[in-house]
Amino acid sequence: MKVQLLSSLNDRNVDVAQNSSQRQLAVSISAVAERFDQSLPLNLCLILDKSGSMHGKPIQTVIGAVEQLLDKLQPGDRISIVAFAGSAEVIIPHQVIQNPNTIKSQLKKLSASGGTAIAEGLQLGITELMQGAKGAVSQAFLLTDGYGESSLRLWKWEIGTDDNKRCLELAQKAAKINLTINTLGFGNNWNQDLLEKIADAGGGTLAYIEQPEQALEQFSRLFSRVKSVGLTNAYLLFSFVPNVRLAELKPIAQVSPDTIELPVQDETQGRFAVRLGDLMQGIERTVLANIYLGELPEGEQVIGHIQIRYDDPVMNQDSILSPLVPIYANIISKYQPALNPQVQQSILTLAKYRQTQLAEVKLQQGDRAGAATMLQTAAKTALQIGDTNAASILQTSATRLQAGEELSSAELKKTRIVSKTVLQT
Repeated sequence: MKVQLLSSLNDRNVDVAQNSSQRQLAVSISAVAERFDQSLPLNLCLILDKSGSMHGKPIQTVIGAVEQLLDKLQPGDRISIVAFAGSAEVIIPHQVIQNPNTIKSQLKKLSASGGTAIAEGLQLGITELMQGAKGAVSQAFLLTDGYGESSLRLWKWEIGTDDNKRCLELAQKAAKINLTINTLGFGNNWNQDLLEKIADAGGGTLAYIEQPEQALEQFSRLFSRVKSVGLTNAYLLFSFVPNVRLAELKPIAQVSPDTIELPVQDETQGRFAVRLGDLMQGIERTVLANIYLGELPEGEQVIGHIQIRYDDPVMNQDSILSPLVPIYANIISKYQPALNPQVQQSILTLAKYRQTQLAEVKLQQGDRAGAATMLQTAAKTALQIGDTNAASILQTSATRLQAGEELSSAELKKTRIVSKTVLQT
């Protein structure tokens, strides 16, 4: 397995007379299979909500989806299952798949009642995943239909545990030990801010199960992504020449397959690192960096380098470095733009996400007119990139707000999902 790494500026021509020029750098990354590559064993942990609101059809539908997922696992794959309500318990301890029917019989005993202690379930799930992480793709599927339990604040004292805060801390810790957390929101009453933050921090993806019968589809979609992983624990490394720098505010974001704001970590010798997590075969990661170029000599110039640091579990090798790839810009005296249409698409994808985010902020502030305007703008942006499904959902939400109506919980969640990715239909 090897890494494919490509980069392009939105406009590779730069006016030599300008003291400062802003450019967007798009970097595409994917794992490429070689002739004799083996598929990686999976190490999955399913962290399932069994609170009272999951009683009846919801819990039975989830059990059915899990049973079908178990049938897709191969000999050598590893599984563990945790269930949580007011507290959490390990239903299936970490084990190599041998007899799926034994696991299914244990699953059927699940019954729903109690509260929603998400963090406790997540903590147990991470503990189970850690037992089988060596030489495998280690990912969790966290499914919930509710909100985490919040602490009570009296004046300056905090009483009890803030479940949401703990969840985010756990997801960040999981990422540091090369575990990926995917989240699935079930129904319409889950905390979209929390599940998005867990997935983003944990290097995973956010899925929305609006109706119980969609559970199988969403589990299958996530499983396909996990199955395609070829390399793990990947970091994108940047270095720039003097007079070239990253923007200060939100400098780097992933725009494909999901849109995520990525934190930047400083490394030695002036390099920057951005965690990518698992790299999939056949699915490109596209990362967009906002950079500024100062005064540079005329001619084609190397303005920086990019590189991937990653682990190859099949080869049992860690911290492998891909070849260093130079980033070029053409510094010219008679400036004419040389726009890259693919990078323009990435810029618009990120704009759709940020415009929708701004609309949500305005809505929370009570500025319904401002929110409607931003949603309309996001809908137009979605049309520009050919995402007609997102454009329809965003425009419908804008129209409802303009008519003085409230957005339902389901509409707010669909708006969030289509801002991040192409909604599955």
